[in-house]
Amino acid sequence: MKTLKPILLLVLGVLFTMTSCRTEDDLAIDPPTEETIEANSMVANLMSRTASNDGSSDNIIDNASCLSVQLPVTVTVNGIELTINDEDGYQDIEDIIDLFDDDIDSVVISYPITVILIDYSTVVVNSDSELAALTANCVGENEDDDDIECIDFQYPITASVFDENNDLINTITINNDNDMYDFIDDLDEFAAVTINFPITVIFPDGSTQTINSIQELEDAIEMADDTCDEDDDNDFDDDDCDNCTTSDLETVFADCSEWTVDKLERNDNDLEDNYVGYVFEFNSDGTILVTQGSNTFNGTWEASGSGNNISVVINVTGLPDFNDTWNLHEIEQDDDEVDVDLRLGDDRLRFESDCQSGGNIDDTALVNALTSGDWYVTYFFDDTDETADFADYVFNFASDNTATASDMSGTTNGSWSTTSGDDTELGLNLNFGTGIPLDELADDWDVLEVTNDIIRLKDVSGGDGSEDFLTFEREPFDGGNGNDDLESILTDGLWIVASYTEDADDQTSDYAGYELDFNIDGTVSASNGSNTNNGTWSVFSSGNQMTLNFGTDMPFEEFNDDDWDVISVTSTEVVIQDVSGGGGGTDTLTLQKL
Repeated sequence: MKTLKPILLLVLGVLFTMTSCRTEDDLAIDPPTEETIEANSMVANLMSRTASNDGSSDNIIDNASCLSVQLPVTVTVNGIELTINDEDGYQDIEDIIDLFDDDIDSVVISYPITVILIDYSTVVVNSDSELAALTANCVGENEDDDDIECIDFQYPITASVFDENNDLINTITINNDNDMYDFIDDLDEFAAVTINFPITVIFPDGSTQTINSIQELEDAIEMADDTCDEDDDNDFDDDDCDNCTTSDLETVFADCSEWTVDKLERNDNDLEDNYVGYVFEFNSDGTILVTQGSNTFNGTWEASGSGNNISVVINVTGLPDFNDTWNLHEIEQDDDEVDVDLRLGDDRLRFESDCQSGGNIDDTALVNALTSGDWYVTYFFDDTDETADFADYVFNFASDNTATASDMSGTTNGSWSTTSGDDTELGLNLNFGTGIPLDELADDWDVLEVTNDIIRLKDVSGGDGSEDFLTFEREPFDGGNGNDDLESILTDGLWIVASYTEDADDQTSDYAGYELDFNIDGTVSASNGSNTNNGTWSVFSSGNQMTLNFGTDMPFEEFNDDDWDVISVTSTEVVIQDVSGGGGGTDTLTLQKL
């Protein structure tokens, strides 16, 4: 809440040399009694609490509102090391924590660190146990601490100091909260002290008030106390919608016409897989149209409130899992996707959209192939190879977005639809209900490859970030998945870099003249006659992924990655792709055989 930074108290003015005798030339000023601040008085206590160090902004690191960690500090968040140099870094920590909903989050501090206590004194801390000892006296989690964060002083403020003879002996300039806290703490050292009014106080919404007396100041602080969310708890993302408005929500719903369900949790049950292939349209007139294959559902939506208190009422006939009064938790926008996150206690509902209509996605090849003839699952990988579970099924996809999966025991009805992928341009939604094992196929799959004979799909699991793979082919499962021979293809002859792009940046020319030789022992060399890069390579996930590592050798160090996705494989061309973890840019490498 507070943004004013503590520094050492600066006292401007010099104490006058006093004698036991006063002359007519001595200046005597009687301080106004009603403006005198006395040590341990009500107003002094309120001013001290207002100026004390607010340790709540970094609770995501130290879990304590009664102290703050002096920056910079290095932390490791879910295995990723970050150096936090300013308060913007707290959001970086939260972004990593928010990547997945079902993982175990950890923030590990690199010691030693320096912590700032409520009185601005500092302590060097060398371990978690030392930090825990300091925070033991803090108020409990989800309780307010003693400082007042809903009002701030506008600095500088000046104060007059008098001796026992009512002589003005000093004028103090107070420049920040640290100065103010020390000033109040030292009041018992002075005979009399007054604040030089008027002064200005600031409220969380940016508004101000001019204060002309001690009584006005006391009243203003008392009235402001507990009038805002001081964010003293450890719910780090409960303020992600501070600046949200209903207009913001209306705008994203108007700009993005097709929304899918990314997360739905009700009463500790994850239900999003039940709604794969459902497309929501939130219209400006307050109506909702939901389509799923040939099925349609109609409903209404309404938003009211502001900031973190925006209520979103959803009511769709036939879809009771969505019907409730939700709280708008966050609107998150990046270059490729918009998320609208709703909460209701522990229940969650998150819609996502790529802000493109289905007609703008070039999915003709996928639709034509998918709806032409029967398909078989020839590879399914979810932590382990589970392809055999689908060996007896024949899949058929109709042009009306319905689908069937048939085996000896009967036929299961399902649905399919196309959209844009998370990591690829094209996505395929599948849903065959909750029956085992077909429930495993219910997901929003990224399309890696489409021909008339093979469709290869990938999905990044929401829990731990692992990748699942699904391959359909025209012939039944025979133990292969279409990429089993990638190793033998790469080790048979020399290869060149036909294309390499980092997002939209074509860097192919950097590799002109190089020939790559993949060896069966897992080594690889790239040479242009005058420069040789040596590295390692491997293929895993049954040919759906590979690694490359050239160390620091330039220019092939650009290819270093542990999880290239294999997009397509022929005897003369291999295309692999990687989506960068930071900005989400896509690297695509095409190798051609000489």
